[in-house]
Amino acid sequence: MISAQAIAKQNRYLLQRQADLRRAADCVASGLARHPSVAKVALFGSVAVPLVKEIPRFREYRRAGIEVWHECKDLDLAVWLENLTGLREMRRIVSEALNKLLLETGIGVAHHQVDTFLFKQPNGGYLGRLCKFSQCPKNKPECLVPGCGQPPLLQQHEDFALDSQALRPQLMAVLYDRTLQEGIV
Repeated sequence: MISAQAIAKQNRYLLQRQADLRRAADCVASGLARHPSVAKVALFGSVAVPLVKEIPRFREYRRAGIEVWHECKDLDLAVWLENLTGLREMRRIVSEALNKLLLETGIGVAHHQVDTFLFKQPNGGYLGRLCKFSQCPKNKPECLVPGCGQPPLLQQHEDFALDSQALRPQLMAVLYDRTLQEGIV
């Protein structure tokens, strides 16, 4: 039997993890905002919206049918680019932002927990993801997907299609928008 105290503790942890991931998103967006190709950065997915209660994957809670807040496992960022130059620098910016966050706050978010979805500015066409590997190609099975690494560090995923609802305004939080920074509406 899981105590009410244990359930409350689990819920506090899950809410804090979402808050930590949100803080990581802010740090990464702040870094990416300095990159000349980046026009806009938005957070989407479970970190961007209020959590819902659900029966989780944790065995003891699942077996008992106990609902807790949704578990945020990663961070989904949408980044609109003027062009695809400087992907290696963007990887470095993401990495440095996460390292700085850990050093300054103790909040740990692994580099592989940040999914950076890249889109063409201004029309929003999906381009691919920022690759997590340090070299391109890395000679991994993931690198064999047609179009992967064209240009270097632009990762493609086999049979991937972004959910058409994922970037609805009410499901995302814009963290940076160059047009707003420049006073252009």
